[in-house]
Amino acid sequence: MNHECIIGIGSNINAEQNFAAALFFLRQEHNLIAVSSKIKTVPIGITDQPDFLNGAARVITTMEKDDFRTYLKGVEDRLSRDRNSPKFGPRTMDLDIVIWDGNIIDPEYYDRDFLKTVVDEIF
Repeated sequence: MNHECIIGIGSNINAEQNFAAALFFLRQEHNLIAVSSKIKTVPIGITDQPDFLNGAARVITTMEKDDFRTYLKGVEDRLSRDRNSPKFGPRTMDLDIVIWDGNIIDPEYYDRDFLKTVVDEIF
């Protein structure tokens, strides 16, 4: 069975390079059907770090949601995500499922205007 999802993408370490690499993996390993524009945002929580580059991707996958979430964490790992850094600290890549099969599953969609902007652009 195919599932359609929207993934939130964020990086503030080598952001352009890591953004491109994440999209490369999604394109090679799943059906990447749309990519939003990129938006720069100021960090939340820990403000003494570079701005983030954020966007979204629309993907069709045959994986189930939990397996796909695990896959996304693997992509983050391939891009050298440091899981020991603080929650709102700098990161090479952050990939989160925002919408799964038409249902909003990430509550940050409602709280972060930039996320709603990039998701709405491709949904």
